[in-house]
Amino acid sequence: MPKPPSRPNKATSAASTDSASATNSANEDISQQVDPSSATITVSAVEVPELTEEEQSDRLHLERRVERAFFEAGKALAELRDRRLYRSTHKTFEEYCRDRFGHSRRQSYLLMDAAVVFDNLMEKCDPLDHILPTNERQVRPMTKLEPQQQQEVWVKAVEQAGGKVPPARIVKDVVQRIIERTQVPNTYQLGEVCQILAKENPELRGKGGCWGIVNYVGEFSCTVKTWDGEYTVGLHYLKSFSYLPTECQQMQVICDRISRVYSDSLEETVKSLLQLLGKLNRPYLTAVEEKLLSLIEQEYGLIDQSPQTHRQ
Repeated sequence: MPKPPSRPNKATSAASTDSASATNSANEDISQQVDPSSATITVSAVEVPELTEEEQSDRLHLERRVERAFFEAGKALAELRDRRLYRSTHKTFEEYCRDRFGHSRRQSYLLMDAAVVFDNLMEKCDPLDHILPTNERQVRPMTKLEPQQQQEVWVKAVEQAGGKVPPARIVKDVVQRIIERTQVPNTYQLGEVCQILAKENPELRGKGGCWGIVNYVGEFSCTVKTWDGEYTVGLHYLKSFSYLPTECQQMQVICDRISRVYSDSLEETVKSLLQLLGKLNRPYLTAVEEKLLSLIEQEYGLIDQSPQTHRQ
């Protein structure tokens, strides 16, 4: 009886041997590879060409444009305000800045004040040194100083910054030291009549030349009452009228009368008159001024029972 044919085990065995051999060969290749952490990567060097003279000039010009951006903005805002170029669309400059640029009133005036300081520093600094403020915050602490003091502050701040553009904190520190150096004892007295000197102080804008009654004496400032409110003013922004006590009392009466009737809702002509009375440089009202103020008081239902405050 014939035997059944056997299966081709030999061929299968050969195939398995070949597969195992290939696997072992691959493992040998992997085991012989270098550790990736110690592998060396070759990078082709890329040559960076030097700037030409024209490119260097363009770079410097563009850098200065970036640095002067806040200065140009302040100058432009000042011209828009001074020429009233907003009048065709807006009643006030503040409304125009808010709608057109998204600026608050404070932001617009900070930029304009910074531009004034920047102009002053340009007169002192050598343009070749190219060490001038690059943003409004570096200039802000100097806006309350005199032009000569602003220049002094900037020179010292640049020195402290190692000959580079100083950050705002260094400028502020130098300004504080100069203010402390120039502080004088407060000799003002309660009830004294003083004139406000706004100078370049943005917080006193519109109050330059106004008179006020001192009702609080601090170490380095006074609070004064004017025709439209109370303001805390540094000593270097005040000037005494040196009135006699009786004259100070008389001005107190005038101040009280004006402040009782004054409000933003008044007609423009009435407000203008009261604002002019708030800038008197004498301790009395003329006969005409007295009549006009009395007429306004009567019109708005205020009865004045104060003594006479005018001279013939």
